[in-house]
Amino acid sequence: MNLVEWLKRVMVSTGSEWVMWIMILLSVGSIAIILERAWFFNSLRDDVVRLSKDLQNALDNSIEAAKKRMGQSPSAEAAVVSAGLSVAHFGPEAAEDAMAGATALQRMKLERRLAFLATLGNNAPFIGLFGTVIGVVMAFDALGQQAKEAAQTAQQLAPQAVMSSIGEALVATAVGIGVAIPAVAANNLFQRLTKATLANTEALSRVLLAHLKGRQAVAAGGVVLPVVEEKPAKKAFSSASAKNEKVETKKKAVEDPDETSTSEEKG
Repeated sequence: MNLVEWLKRVMVSTGSEWVMWIMILLSVGSIAIILERAWFFNSLRDDVVRLSKDLQNALDNSIEAAKKRMGQSPSAEAAVVSAGLSVAHFGPEAAEDAMAGATALQRMKLERRLAFLATLGNNAPFIGLFGTVIGVVMAFDALGQQAKEAAQTAQQLAPQAVMSSIGEALVATAVGIGVAIPAVAANNLFQRLTKATLANTEALSRVLLAHLKGRQAVAAGGVVLPVVEEKPAKKAFSSASAKNEKVETKKKAVEDPDETSTSEEKG
């Protein structure tokens, strides 16, 4: 028995029923992930426009007020901004880095298990097609087996066996397509929600960074230099000039001691 004949015997003996059971199990997993992801995204819902306005108003008051407002929101956008607010006292660069890290973590949470839906949506039709191929092999095997029997028997039994195998093949194809369509639709929806969430996160992050950079610019431009009072300056100048006169007097005494003594007597 060659390899082709052996594989055909394996396919005919097992049939395509096991393929459909695999498709049913994958479908159950797909539905579970779709429900879990739907609940997860629904738990993150918030009015982002209102959240942005509240963030701006809170930042005008204080950083603590902004932290409190962001802590009241369940959204992923608020979680990212909260990460930036926690290190806002270190400057806008530190806040930007913190929000970048928080955005990466939120992206992982948003895209969790979506790879399974994408893989299932792309490959479920091929799994169903595998069952279809097995059904077609069974149909032709039935024709070959019946051809060896009497003509009368073949006319009665061959059409029934062939139609049953072809029907099983078509069922496998239908199951594969039925599993793929919901998985692809759900994956596209969740990917779109993920992109929208990340875009909103970027917008709120820019609001915070603009505020921090504005405060930094105002602080840098409004530095008040210490003003030196006029009287201490005069005293310092007079003491310095007195010291210079004493130094010059000592130099003259060394150079011409007679003149120095004369000036002291006059004094």
